Amino acid sequence: MTTVRQEIARVVAAIDPADTLEARHRAVVTDWIDSGAELYRLVPPDQPPMHLVSYFVPFDAAAASLLLTAHRKSGLMLPPGGHCEAGESPWRTVQRECVEELGIPAVAPPWLGTEPLFVTVTETQGATVRRHTDVSLWHVIDVARTDQRLRPDPREFDGVRWLTLDELSTEPAEGLDPHMHRFARKLRVAWPRPSA
Repeated sequence: MTTVRQEIARVVAAIDPADTLEARHRAVVTDWIDSGAELYRLVPPDQPPMHLVSYFVPFDAAAASLLLTAHRKSGLMLPPGGHCEAGESPWRTVQRECVEELGIPAVAPPWLGTEPLFVTVTETQGATVRRHTDVSLWHVIDVARTDQRLRPDPREFDGVRWLTLDELSTEPAEGLDPHMHRFARKLRVAWPRPSA
């Protein structure tokens, strides 16, 4: 029987790095999983000091747009997401957090499924956050910009913005997750546009 740790290791190993930084991050994460270290945050905000996070990027393929949130704690525009709970798979985290943070069920895009597209290792920042390292698995979910069920949680976010991939490429990097532009470039390449 496959353990959750083995499944997370498989998911990380299946990510095809878009660049040398992602390849380095994937190697760091693989070594961390193989070390037997605790993967889950047990005591907020920073124990253990390195722990697993699932981002989920709402993507409207018809509009080539994604949704970012004005995250209260970090002060950055980030995809929604959250810490994986003990024993929880990354996709299960996406399902739980999507309902909690956006009020909608998580729907995996047919071209990607429930697998993450991207992996990063990032030291957190923000005036109200004790620094720690997030191992983030970036998933994509299907969401239409016009979905009236979308209800971003005001306790988590000061607001949300839909940005086209082109608009996102011109957003100043200092206001975003430090890997946001790299993720968007990878999404642009991975996303199979419908044939004309």
